[in-house]
Amino acid sequence: MDFTIQAEQQELMDLVRQVVDEEIRPRALAMDQDGEVPDELWTVLQQTGITALAVPEAYGGMGLDHVTLALLFEELAKGCAGIATACAANMLALLPVLIGGSEEQKQAFCHNLLQGGMAAFALTEPGAGSDAAAGTTSAVKTDSGYVLNGVKHFITNGPLADQVVVFANARKERGVRGMTAFIVDASLPGFSVGKVEDKMGIRASATSEIILENCEVAESARIGKEGRGFPLAMATLNASRPHVGAISVGIAEEALQRALTYVHQREQFGGKLIALQMVQQIIADMAMQVEAARLLVYQAAAKTDAQEKNAGVYAAMAKCFASDVAMKATVDAIQVMGGMGYSRESGVEKLARDAKVMQIFEGSNQVQRGIIANGIK
Repeated sequence: MDFTIQAEQQELMDLVRQVVDEEIRPRALAMDQDGEVPDELWTVLQQTGITALAVPEAYGGMGLDHVTLALLFEELAKGCAGIATACAANMLALLPVLIGGSEEQKQAFCHNLLQGGMAAFALTEPGAGSDAAAGTTSAVKTDSGYVLNGVKHFITNGPLADQVVVFANARKERGVRGMTAFIVDASLPGFSVGKVEDKMGIRASATSEIILENCEVAESARIGKEGRGFPLAMATLNASRPHVGAISVGIAEEALQRALTYVHQREQFGGKLIALQMVQQIIADMAMQVEAARLLVYQAAAKTDAQEKNAGVYAAMAKCFASDVAMKATVDAIQVMGGMGYSRESGVEKLARDAKVMQIFEGSNQVQRGIIANGIK
């Protein structure tokens, strides 16, 4: 496959890099410390379309393919993985609407994102993480729609979202075959934000519980047919996992570049650190692993664009491998930089904390290895 960056892609990457350099990177450490994103940064992200990258051209968006999205999420993550995660979460919420929603749902959801709205994907529950099918949130049919009850857990953009795609069971007796997806407006009675998480990393992205207490939604809020929620969730995750990989590559590349700058400047034992063979080996391994992860992410994204049958397996490979690389690269960068790497001042220890969750969410890497083992032929 040829992954030569095209002129249009380069223009978009340059735009994102400008936003990263001028708006995100200077605020990254403060956002990490405070766990908050300044309103003025959200304004920039919304006005530049960065919060709505995945909206198709037919609905007023840029119509970017998954390879281009991967390029842009990688660039965002170099500035702050929390910001990249928040923007990618909008895509994650949009995907089930694009995959299974009605024309009216697609138009309305995309319009909200293009107007600067935020969205969330609510699948995980306190008792249903890797085992998504074990969710207990219920959807009881009424004459006019459904009544939702349950608690969703670890929901990215939970406190910010105007609309949330909620997965609930409309036919409890059918188990996972009863899972159904709904678009829930955050302004509805019975919808509330619960505990906001104080996280180890990606602290610029807001994560919370979503509580549904007798929350009534119209039948028109249902995405597709009753009982089709689980395959819809899995199709969504297959399409979004390459972008977890892309964010991971961005984290790893940033760690590599910071380590490179340091070892070319730092003098020890009568010369620059880069002259030491042991340091060269670490840097070389980091560079090879980052490049391998990047190419695997692009391949997974290209297979997703082509709707190939094995795209889900490659998505799992990309997410798993790239996040493992990000974790190793950030720890290696800290090791190379020594005490400076361990200091919050350098920002490198933040990269390691951000990298860790990439191995966990959208299916832990243990789950991804199961998908890969069962999917290879």
